[in-house]
Amino acid sequence: MKIRKFKMNESGLNRFFGPLEAKIMDILWNDVEMTIKDVQQMLDKEKVTNFNTVMTVMNRLVEKGILQKRAEGRSSLYKPLQTRDEFLSAQSKEMTNELMDEFGNVVVSHMLDALEDVDDDLVAKLEQKIKELKKEQ
Repeated sequence: MKIRKFKMNESGLNRFFGPLEAKIMDILWNDVEMTIKDVQQMLDKEKVTNFNTVMTVMNRLVEKGILQKRAEGRSSLYKPLQTRDEFLSAQSKEMTNELMDEFGNVVVSHMLDALEDVDDDLVAKLEQKIKELKKEQ
């Protein structure tokens, strides 16, 4: 699934989702499967919104391919198709590939500049990846 609008001026999950979508995903990523009512009750702790709004947003997340919906009796259970880590990994990979396709050398240059602000473990992982890529060539 590809998120179509990445919001640079937001933070966290709000970069990929609307505010209510992000709250719903945050709840669902911390549980196994939930009904709309379960999610709405969790949101009610924050006095967020009503059942019909939650239902609409959750069904749109199903249509976008982010949630899976299955019937159980008279209820429907929802769960994310990916874990939070899988989702973030897939989205960051997609964004990186798109940036590389469009801006190539500039992106690599900025990524290298950003390495000054990261920990040594990340730099070591990058060095290992570069060695692996060179061996494959």
